[in-house]
Amino acid sequence: MSAVEKTGRVLVVGAGIAGLATALRLRRAGWEVVVIERAPARRSGGYLVNLHGPGYDAAERLGLLPALTPRDIGFFTSVLVHADGREKLRLPAAVAEAAVGVRALTLLRGDLESVLYESVAELAEIRFGTTVEAVTQGADEVVATLSDGSTVHADLLVGADGVHSRVRRLTFGPEAGHVVDLGHVVGAFPLDHVPEHVPDGVGTVFLGPRRTASVMNLGPGRASAFFAYRSPDPAADLALGPAPALTRAFGDLGGGVSDALAQLETDQGGGYFDSVTQVVTDRWSEGRIVLLGDAAWCVTVFAGYGAALALDGADRLGTALTTHRGDITAALAAWETALRPEVRKRQALARRGISRFAPPTRAHVVLSELMFRAIALPGIRGLVQRAIYRANN
Repeated sequence: MSAVEKTGRVLVVGAGIAGLATALRLRRAGWEVVVIERAPARRSGGYLVNLHGPGYDAAERLGLLPALTPRDIGFFTSVLVHADGREKLRLPAAVAEAAVGVRALTLLRGDLESVLYESVAELAEIRFGTTVEAVTQGADEVVATLSDGSTVHADLLVGADGVHSRVRRLTFGPEAGHVVDLGHVVGAFPLDHVPEHVPDGVGTVFLGPRRTASVMNLGPGRASAFFAYRSPDPAADLALGPAPALTRAFGDLGGGVSDALAQLETDQGGGYFDSVTQVVTDRWSEGRIVLLGDAAWCVTVFAGYGAALALDGADRLGTALTTHRGDITAALAAWETALRPEVRKRQALARRGISRFAPPTRAHVVLSELMFRAIALPGIRGLVQRAIYRANN
C-alpha cells in the first residue's frame, strides 16, 4: 500500500494562496489531493503581499524560497504626497530594510500564487470552473457534490475559498453570523502601464482623513495601486463598482492617483475590491471539514499578514495531520488550538491599524506624518525595528 493510500484523500476548495499551499503541504505529507476552484482559470493580481516572521519561515519549510527569491521586489522608497501629487517627505528603502530585516520578501500576489501553482500542479488534480454545491459527512468520509454534477469522496475537506466561503456557509450557516464589517472599502489593482507621475522604484502615499491612496512604480509589469477609505455603506459602494466608487472617493487627487483611476476604467479584472471584513467563528472545523485562510480567520489587508498567515496555517495543518495520523479530529483540534492565538493577535492589530489606513481626523493625519518623519531618525528607527520584530515573532 502506498503512502498516499495510507494517509487518505483531501478535497481542497479554493485555489488561492491558502488552498494551493494546503494542497502542496498535504501532498508532500502523502495525501491524494483534489483542488476545485470556482473561477474558470487562474487569476492574477498585481498588488503586493509581504512575507516575514512566521510567514517567511513557512515559505522556507514549504520549499518555496528558491522560486520566490528571484521574484522578490525588495524594499522601495516611500514618498508621502500632497493631494496634487507634490512630495511632502520621503522614507528611503534602506530605512524599511533596516526595520524589517533580511528574512522578508515583498511579492506581487500573482507571483506567489504562480509559484505555488507551479509547485503543486503536477502533484494534484486541479479543476477550474467548479464549486461545491452540497456536503455530507459520516464517521469515515466526507462527500462533496460539485457544480459539474460529480461527487468527490474524501477523508478531509478543506474550505480555503475566501472570506465569502461557500464551504463555511454550508457547514456553519449564513455569512452574516461570521463576518464582521469594519465599515471600510479597499481596492488593490495591478496597473497596465507605469504611472508617469511616480518615479521608478517609488511608492507614493496620499494620507487624508478617512482615506489613503498609494501608487507603486516598481518597473514594467510591477506597477499597482492601493485604495482604502471609510464608507457609510460599503454594500452600496460594492454595487457601484470599483472605478465609479473609487473615483467618487479619490477623484479630487492628482499625480499618480488620477492616472491609476483612469486605468481602472478599462480594468479587465485581476484586482481586488471589497468591503473590509474580518471572519470570526467559534471553531474552524466540524468533523472532517475544516476552514483555512480567509474562510476561517480573515484578518483584513489592514493587518498586512493574510498571505503569511495562509502559508503558516497550511504548513501547521500538515504537521498536525502527520503528528495525529489516523485521528483527524485530534489533528484539527490541536492545529486550531495552536494557531488561534496568532490569529487573534493579527485581527486585533488590524483593528488598531485602521487609523493608519483611514485616519479618522485631520489631527490623526498630522500625527501619522510626524511618525513618518520620525521613523527616518536613527534612534527612532531602532525602536520601530524592535516593535516590528515583536509583532512578527
